[in-house]
Amino acid sequence: MPRAPRTPAEYWDTYMPHGGKGVQPAPVADRFEWTQYPGHGPGAELLGEPGRALDLGPAEGREAVYLARLGVEVTGVDLSPVQVERARRWWDGVPGLAFVHADVRDYLAAHTQAFDAIYSVWGAVWFTDPEQLLPLVAERLVPGGVLAFSQAEPAPGAYGPQPMRGKWLEGREHELTVLRWQYAPEAWTGLLNRHGFTDIHASVLEAPGPGKLGTLLVRARTRA
Repeated sequence: MPRAPRTPAEYWDTYMPHGGKGVQPAPVADRFEWTQYPGHGPGAELLGEPGRALDLGPAEGREAVYLARLGVEVTGVDLSPVQVERARRWWDGVPGLAFVHADVRDYLAAHTQAFDAIYSVWGAVWFTDPEQLLPLVAERLVPGGVLAFSQAEPAPGAYGPQPMRGKWLEGREHELTVLRWQYAPEAWTGLLNRHGFTDIHASVLEAPGPGKLGTLLVRARTRA
């Protein structure tokens, strides 16, 4: 049995490893997906027409690649060195695309580059305290810039930081606790408004079939 991960970065390294035996092929990157259901819901139009975008927690990098192929300059920042190395290998040669290994908070705090859009698809926004993250995002967006993110719809009553459980975490909470920040749409609206965002739209997009998990989808802008 493999050793349980002891840090969040190790968890993500383990959760999405290189692919085991053989060389894992690059995924198809022909659409911008906000949900876990292919072809369900809106696409990249939620970001407007950015010239420069930042992907918080890109993992495989599919959305970043899709935007870069449309001519957007995209930077993807991920906590996992394994996933960053894999994304770089898969998408080497795509113009205007870069993947960086860093904690998104550290990256946002250390860089002064401004972005037209910052987004997260079931990524770092879900796993980062919004009280820490949202002020940093607001500083790195141009006036009128777009923040958009998606994650699983919250379970009723399970709001705020919630311990994540899964294949590599069961029975190992004493070694590693991975938190996900979950709020109802109206709570996200309040958080974003308090941190200087406007034109806020937060809702749950129902799943395409009964008994399946819906997707929380949030979009907001900085004040122009």
